[in-house]
Amino acid sequence: MRSAKKPELVSVEDYLKQEEVALTKSEYVDGWVRGMTGGSVRHNIVKTNCLFHLKRQLLGQTCRPFDSDMKLRLRWDDETRFYYPDLQVVCESQPPTAVFQESPVLIIEVLSPSTRQHDLDEKMRAYLRIPSMQCYVVLEQHQPEAIVMRRTDAGFLREQIEGLDAVIAVPFLGCSLTMREIYEGVEFSPTCVQEPEEEYNFQ
Repeated sequence: MRSAKKPELVSVEDYLKQEEVALTKSEYVDGWVRGMTGGSVRHNIVKTNCLFHLKRQLLGQTCRPFDSDMKLRLRWDDETRFYYPDLQVVCESQPPTAVFQESPVLIIEVLSPSTRQHDLDEKMRAYLRIPSMQCYVVLEQHQPEAIVMRRTDAGFLREQIEGLDAVIAVPFLGCSLTMREIYEGVEFSPTCVQEPEEEYNFQ
């Protein structure tokens, strides 16, 4: 009985070439390419609300928000990753022709059934290793709840935020996001059930 053939790892160069012509987005994790599914209406409402309110507050400043069309490149000794955060704020941007950023100070991810484990585990550990990172915000889409990881002198501290009257302060940018702003236009289901989505697969 023959063993199954191991899939070959993809080089960074090949991944970036594929992304230039691909009809759908894929993330890159140390040689593995992982296809992404589209988000729900509710997911996109939450994401675009955050983008709108942060962009409005950052007008005229050097720091600017980027949506999920902009890749984030992470590199360590023998690791390279490319993610597509739902939102990242960058104060030291790559050149205008670049297809990725490297130094975000704030990242926001909106949880989905298909990405939840990655956002709360793999991506959280990776994002908190970024030297420039000041805050990582993870938002539920089906109820007004957030996990906020803030950089302090003692390391990153976790804060749980709940309710439409709560506020997520972003003092290092001179900004804040109210939960009411974040969830404006979201219709919450009576039982707060998050609808299932397609699986988040490796290619």
